[in-house]
Amino acid sequence: MSAVTHEVPHYAVNAKLIAMIVSGAVFFGVFLSGFVIDEPAPYDLYMSGLMAVWALFGLRISRGIAPLVALLILFDIGGLVAMTQMAELYQTPFYLAVSFFLSFTAIFYASVTESRPDLYPLIFAAWVTGAVVTALLGILGYFDAFPGAGIFTRYSRAMGAFQDPNVFGPFLALPAVYLLHRILAGPPRNLALLTLPLLILVIGIFLSFSRGAWGVLVASFALLTAALYLQSNSGRFRLKLTVMAIVAVAIVGFSVIAILQIPGMEEFFRSRAQLEQDYDSAHFGRFARYGYGVAMALQHPLGIGALNFGRIFGEDTHDIWLKALLDYSWLGFVAFTALVLWTLAAGFRILLRNRPWQPYLLCAYVVFVSHIGLGTIIDIDHWRHLYMLIGLIWGAIGLERRHQRALAFSHRAGSGAPASAATRSPQRPATNAARPAYAPAR
Repeated sequence: MSAVTHEVPHYAVNAKLIAMIVSGAVFFGVFLSGFVIDEPAPYDLYMSGLMAVWALFGLRISRGIAPLVALLILFDIGGLVAMTQMAELYQTPFYLAVSFFLSFTAIFYASVTESRPDLYPLIFAAWVTGAVVTALLGILGYFDAFPGAGIFTRYSRAMGAFQDPNVFGPFLALPAVYLLHRILAGPPRNLALLTLPLLILVIGIFLSFSRGAWGVLVASFALLTAALYLQSNSGRFRLKLTVMAIVAVAIVGFSVIAILQIPGMEEFFRSRAQLEQDYDSAHFGRFARYGYGVAMALQHPLGIGALNFGRIFGEDTHDIWLKALLDYSWLGFVAFTALVLWTLAAGFRILLRNRPWQPYLLCAYVVFVSHIGLGTIIDIDHWRHLYMLIGLIWGAIGLERRHQRALAFSHRAGSGAPASAATRSPQRPATNAARPAYAPAR
């Protein structure tokens, strides 16, 4: 009697192959976000192609992320309005082209994570990988570990494969928060497995000597720990959380203390750790420019054009709200403010709900909150990872909407009530998505 063989259908093999290609394409794109030495960066070119291909073969804008799309478009249109006020355009068209591109990346990440929530762990793994590599480059560059390593530093500060230490440091925050989440909420073995990459990221942030990056890291760590504590009703988990947090802080603290023993390091750290630098309080310093900028914004509701403020005062606005007013007009300011408030409110409403994607939402949310705080003292409108954060949060917002619609449909079907037009053909419930490697705290 011959053995019975079961052949895998062609469409099953093709579907699996396509899924692998899609996952690899997204992973590589996120990985490239850690290497932005010049513009256009490899990330920009690659993501432009990826988004174009995806748009042709299934990029879907749902109602859940429609507000994100509308507000980002209004924000960028505000930039075009402000450009009309310029007598000479300089590099403003290219600058606004980058703004449009970054807006599309936020929409892209929101769309793909909403349609495929199993991409969340892959995106975070890619971000961690890229961050560890660029952090290592920054650390090796700071210590001049090999000939030419200095290209990864600026002003005696680590900047990895970035143009500016003040962008390099905050970029590392989300991966560091994610690793800390896995240590705090995961099994004890994660402490041994993830401590080294976490230390690499923290040391990279420290050596960037960016006060903003330090603040983002500390605030994000604190918000994450508080959220995990509030999310769980288990006294045992809270005790474990407390112990693991103390151990993690102790390891990081001892590492920083050890670095400070390097000759000249402590003095430089003290100078950078001051809340107010000379260029902040000078006659035309950062804080004085805020006042001049507000006065200009009141006189020019259509804005003055992107980057024009820096041409007038020699330095940029260093404040995202003021930059929105002057570079994107009042229209752009209203759109950006609405986007931030909507993201914060909608994300907070679903922040602690037990969902497969909740750990990723939580990490992205606390880092986004910290970045908005940082935006009051620095321009962040062209930070690529900021738009990734926005997209990841809105992907979860869209997923929650789908989840609630599926629950409503199930309830109607169970009660025998006729389904409405909106729920007659529901999408697959988001709860069928692959669960992350570690479960959210109960």
